[in-house]
Amino acid sequence: MDILSADALPWLHHWQRLLRDSRSAGRLPHSTLLLSTPGLGAEHLATWLAALALCEAAPAQAPCGVCSSCALLRSNSHPDYHLVKLEDDAKQIKVDQVRELIDALSLKSYRGGFKVGVIEGAEALNANGANAFLKTLEEPSAHTLLVMIARPTHRLPATIASRCLRISLRPPATAAALNWLTTQGTAGQDFSAALVLAGGAPLLALELQEAGIDALEAAMLADLKALAAGAVDVTMLADQWVRSNLPLRMTWLENWITCRVHTSLGAGNSTQTAGRVRLPAPLLKPKIRPLFELLDAVRELRRLASTGMNQQLALEALLLGGRGAWAQ
Repeated sequence: MDILSADALPWLHHWQRLLRDSRSAGRLPHSTLLLSTPGLGAEHLATWLAALALCEAAPAQAPCGVCSSCALLRSNSHPDYHLVKLEDDAKQIKVDQVRELIDALSLKSYRGGFKVGVIEGAEALNANGANAFLKTLEEPSAHTLLVMIARPTHRLPATIASRCLRISLRPPATAAALNWLTTQGTAGQDFSAALVLAGGAPLLALELQEAGIDALEAAMLADLKALAAGAVDVTMLADQWVRSNLPLRMTWLENWITCRVHTSLGAGNSTQTAGRVRLPAPLLKPKIRPLFELLDAVRELRRLASTGMNQQLALEALLLGGRGAWAQ
């Protein structure tokens, strides 16, 4: 996939067009906050936005993909492009990483144009890192572009989020997503189940398909059946899930519960949503109350996954507390 192409991910066209128009008019925002669930291409859009600023072609043609700056960015060696993200096995973005970014952005541009700083997973900034970054937002240097990527349920301080242009990415229509996915896979592949599990996010659906969604589906259903029957050691099962792609399992579990909530309410199946489930008390019938409680618990575990919590213990509590729901 060409990271500089405006055609790579069609559902981003709207935002790319608006940002290109802003660049042509000399009004490119100093700081941008991309709010997105995984699999919608927020990282792709951040790189494309960096290319838009760094490209040496006329603004209306940027990013051209052929100039020296575009070539350097494509090879991940542009001296004015700086990326900060979680280090391996880290739970937070450290203040030292932020300070290195601030120092780099304070220098004169190597190529005489923009300087770009991108923070992936900005919700993982620790308190000291967020405070250090705030001054750069408050007193930006000339020709500096800052881009942050965070989940919609981000924990960024309001003092940071309020100083950014917010762009909220949404999944494309199902038909459009499936049409794009069929161009990426082999002939005859059915991406429908993967797209549902991915909450409508095409890139995540592609990953799920490649990871073998059928095998995951069978394994998870077998585990839930064993849980409902009390025929499995919860500690051992939690340990197995933590060691074997826990984020994907939590995504599957959230979707599984959401589908059963909708079925219990007489609605069709639905992909998961990011917010808490809130319904009037009369609708919370005893039959589905455990499902709602379990759904909130799964979402809370996913939200806190990037913190320093003990995932093993949290998962054990979730599996034990959800016995009423598993039985359904």
